[in-house]
Amino acid sequence: MSPSVKHFIRHYVEMVVAMFLGMAVLGIPAGWAMAAVGTSWSELTDDAPALMFLGMATTMTVPMVAWMAYRGHGRRANAEMAASMYLPTFGVIALLWADVMTGIGALMVLEHVAMLLSMLGAMLLRPQEYMHHGARVAGVAGGVEQQVAA
Repeated sequence: MSPSVKHFIRHYVEMVVAMFLGMAVLGIPAGWAMAAVGTSWSELTDDAPALMFLGMATTMTVPMVAWMAYRGHGRRANAEMAASMYLPTFGVIALLWADVMTGIGALMVLEHVAMLLSMLGAMLLRPQEYMHHGARVAGVAGGVEQQVAA
């Protein structure tokens, strides 16, 4: 396996780890914030599942994008990866609202699988962004590109 392919795979694994750690770590303070306003994750799941799906997507996206920024990826790559998380979420919410699927557990599985595939799709659209040890980011002086260690 080439070093470029290994780096691509490493990036994907890092993003998956960041999103699940974020869900676990950020889910706790999000739960506290909800308790402060008189609700909880379980109440959202029952009464406002769309908000629950959006909250979950946010707790996964924020650390993933932060990790990408730390690794030297620019705004465009970060925005694309964030979109790869929210688009499946919006799709799941649409299925829920249209009464095509209403089982929260099944929708959650669908959302997560779609997120994983969507992340991979975003990476495959710009493989050079993810296959090298240096992410391309715009330099400070007039958009000149420079390499940043990833």
